Amino acid sequence: MSALKDKLKADLSASMKARDEVRLRTIRMALAAINVEEVAGKEARELSDEEILKVLTREAKKRREASEAFANAGRAAQAQAELDEQAVLEEYLPAQLSDDELNRLVDEAIAESGAEGPKAMGQVMKVLNPKVAGRAEGGRVAQAVRARLAG
Repeated sequence: MSALKDKLKADLSASMKARDEVRLRTIRMALAAINVEEVAGKEARELSDEEILKVLTREAKKRREASEAFANAGRAAQAQAELDEQAVLEEYLPAQLSDDELNRLVDEAIAESGAEGPKAMGQVMKVLNPKVAGRAEGGRVAQAVRARLAG
């Protein structure tokens, strides 16, 4: 079993003992999403830590989007609940890149790929994605690349 999954299970037990409802609910949801991913496909398999991070990133993004939707609908309590769950999930994710770090990586990827102009965005993204995996949201990365190539 992966170290991250072990940590999630240990934290689940600790949150039960502490009667921390938000943390308990969030970790249960994360473990359920991991289990679904493990049995998806033709045969069941054990996920690596990297694959578990992808699942947790996807779940955190769902929480962020749901929070925005609830806030736009005037449902502040539900929006806050989603943000609380997102905060718990982010404890398990690697630290996000700052704008300066992201821009530096974008510049390096542009230099490495020799790309010029907006049409070369795919080449830059191919070089950049492995370097930022899990540390910056895809839309944010694409926006930074687009801005660099356009101007």
